Amino acid sequence: MAQGRGWEGAVLKLMRAKDFTLTVTEAEDVTPEYRRLRLTDGGLLAANGVHPTMWVRLWFTNAGKPHQRAYTLVDPDPATGTFSLEFALHEGAASDWARAARPGHTIEATVQGTGFTAPVPAPSHVLVIGDPASLPAINSLLDALGPAPATIWFEGGEDGLPFRTDPARHDLRRIPRTELVDRVKTELPALLAATPDPYVWIACDTRTTRTLSAYVRKDLAVPKERTHALGYWRAE
Repeated sequence: MAQGRGWEGAVLKLMRAKDFTLTVTEAEDVTPEYRRLRLTDGGLLAANGVHPTMWVRLWFTNAGKPHQRAYTLVDPDPATGTFSLEFALHEGAASDWARAARPGHTIEATVQGTGFTAPVPAPSHVLVIGDPASLPAINSLLDALGPAPATIWFEGGEDGLPFRTDPARHDLRRIPRTELVDRVKTELPALLAATPDPYVWIACDTRTTRTLSAYVRKDLAVPKERTHALGYWRAE
């Protein structure tokens, strides 16, 4: 399947990545700008198992060239070989495919690079920074880390997004775009100082993720093993 995928596909093939064909079974517009697809997995879950924040690379065609983007599995069910994928819709090949997807449509997926290591000791407070693109991973992370309280700074997004937060232990702070970095820098230090075993998880656009990751590790001196940072998309 790597044939026709350019250098990215060739590299993944050398790394023994596994390829699968996914088939859409249901499509739902959660909001006008957020779409959920249910798919059969083509044997993916049986071959790889399931872990929190698990993701796959989907392959699209962009201006005649292969293009891959990563998406977190939502509600994976190994017994039925199904899961959902959620798309924050904007301009681009991935969003165009998601808007048009209907039951019976297929897409190729590659599994390589995904993983999850729970922090030890378990977090006394989880500090999450994200946006609509990382919402599926945020939901999965909060489920995985169990009873720990969490503060979530969430940039942008419309009403009706499928947050799985529990108001009893999750403080969800909706932040307008362009204000996220300043709000985190204002509010995060006091929360870190008030908890013995924090865990900071950052997944925004690449530029914002780099800025906040450097701030958390260098300015606030949070150890590397107590942080996770990954740029989920690249702002134009």
